[in-house]
Amino acid sequence: MKDNSMQVIDPPSIDEEDEEPMPQEFVLVEKTEPDGTIEQIIFSSGGDIDVYDLEALCDKVGWPRRPLSKLAAALKNSYIVASLHSIRKSPGSEGDEQKRLIGMARATSDHAFNATIWDVLVDPSYQGQGLGKALIEKLIRALLQRDIGNITLFADSKVVEFYRNLGFEADPEGIKGMFWYPNH
Repeated sequence: MKDNSMQVIDPPSIDEEDEEPMPQEFVLVEKTEPDGTIEQIIFSSGGDIDVYDLEALCDKVGWPRRPLSKLAAALKNSYIVASLHSIRKSPGSEGDEQKRLIGMARATSDHAFNATIWDVLVDPSYQGQGLGKALIEKLIRALLQRDIGNITLFADSKVVEFYRNLGFEADPEGIKGMFWYPNH
């Protein structure tokens, strides 16, 4: 894998007040493997995710299974659904590309002030390459472009440091998350 060439392609950075809306889909990373196969990692905020692909990705990261109807409802009712897809094109195989879901995050919102990021996941074979960071940064950028300024999330204790490195704070100003559960 050391012989792979990798080119990171990112939309140009622009001052926030002059910022153009982020395209719904763009190439985040492009790699050429020694055999000539080209892999593109595509970021999309268009929300087009197949629930069976999402269930397979959840299985890969070890998340418990959730009913597909509820997964579909969660995606449909989200404010933004961001995804990462791998598209692999082998040399000489025109039109025969392999596309698979390798990452996803979604946000719910009141459409005015607040948004909460949920269900952030990246295929384990793609972790450690900066894709989770890029996914969250692009999702935050999309929320800011929609004038959402208060962005929260819930993080498993194993990934708190990951989010802290992206600028999130645990319990800012003493604010605590509160949860209500029905009696079992």
